[in-house]
Amino acid sequence: MSGRGRAALSVLRALPRAMASAAADGARAGASGLRRIQLAGEAWLLDSKKALYGLAVTRIIFGLTGLGLLLSNFATRLYTFGSGSAWNGEASDPVSAFPSIWLFSSFHSVMLDDVAFTLLYLVLMVLAVLVTLGWRFNLVLPVYLVLWVSFIEVNDAVGDQGDNMYRIALFFLLFADPAARWSLDAGRRARAGWRTVLPTPISNALHNLTLVVLTAQVSFVYVSGALYKAGGDPWSGGYAVYNPLMTERFGTWPVLSDLATAWGPAVTAFTWGSIILQLCFPMMLLTRPTRIVALLGIMSFHVGIAVLMGLPWFSLAMIALDFIFVRDRTWRRLASSASARLRAARAESAGRRGGGAIA
Repeated sequence: MSGRGRAALSVLRALPRAMASAAADGARAGASGLRRIQLAGEAWLLDSKKALYGLAVTRIIFGLTGLGLLLSNFATRLYTFGSGSAWNGEASDPVSAFPSIWLFSSFHSVMLDDVAFTLLYLVLMVLAVLVTLGWRFNLVLPVYLVLWVSFIEVNDAVGDQGDNMYRIALFFLLFADPAARWSLDAGRRARAGWRTVLPTPISNALHNLTLVVLTAQVSFVYVSGALYKAGGDPWSGGYAVYNPLMTERFGTWPVLSDLATAWGPAVTAFTWGSIILQLCFPMMLLTRPTRIVALLGIMSFHVGIAVLMGLPWFSLAMIALDFIFVRDRTWRRLASSASARLRAARAESAGRRGGGAIA
C-alpha cells in the first residue's frame, strides 16, 4: 500500500474517535450550560424577593383604585348596586355564578336592605384604605378580595374587563409580599424583627413565581388584544380609535375627542401603534432601553383610555401592574430624589420663617 493510502486509512480509523470525542465534549459543554442556567434560575427564584418596590406601588394603586371606584359610586350605590337595581332581575336571578357561592354572597344577600348594604359598602372602603396603607396586609387582603368580588358581581351589567384583571391580580397577590416596602407593615417589621412564617426560600419562591404569573397575565392580555384587534376591519383599516370616541358612552369629553380625531394620519398612527405596542410588549421587556419605551408607551395608552374614554379604574389597574417592570433601583433612586427635594424644601421654609422672626 502506498504512503498516501496508509495516511488515508489512518485518518479514517481516527475519525470515529475524533467524532466521539467531539460529541462527548459537546455533551459536557451542553450539560455545563444547562447546569449554569439551572443554578441561575434557582438563585433568581430562591435567593431574594424581586420587584418589592414595584409590587408596593401596585398595592398602593390597587387600593386607591378600589377606594376611588367606591367613592365615585357612593352617591348612587343603592341605585347601581343595591335595592334600586332590583328591576334588572339580579336580586332574584343573578347573572354571575359568584352570588350563589356562599363565600362571595355577602353583598347579594343584603342588596335589598339599604342600611346593611351601606354598612358593608363602608367596610369595603375601609379595607381599601388598609390595602393602600399596607396595614396587616396578609390578613386584610383575603377579606378585601372576597368582599370585592362579592360587591363587583352584585350587578353584572356595570362591570368591565378592568374588574376581571383587578380581581385576578388581587388573588395572585395573596402569594406575594406587596407590603414589604412603603407600608405600615414594613415599619412594624423593621421595629419588631419580623420573620416569615414559611421558610425563607419557600416565601421567596412564592413571591417571585407571583411576579412570573403576573407578567404572563399582562402579556396574555396585551398580545391577545393585539391579535384580536388586527383581525378586525376598523383596526386594520386604521380608524378604530375614531369609532368609540364618537359614541355617547365612551366619548366622555367631546371636545377632547374632536381634538384627538381631527387629523386622520394621527388616528391611523394611534390605531396601528397600539396594535404594534401591545404585540411587542413582552419582547420589549427583555432589555432596559426597549423596556423604557414599552412602559412609557403602554402607560400613555392607558392614560388616553382613562381620559378620553372615561375608563379610569381599568386604566389604573393595568398601570399598577405595569409598574412591576420598573426595577427596584429605579424606585429607590426616585424615592431618594424625592426625599432630598422634600428636605431641601423644608429647610428653605424653615430658613424663611427664621429670617422673618429675626427681622
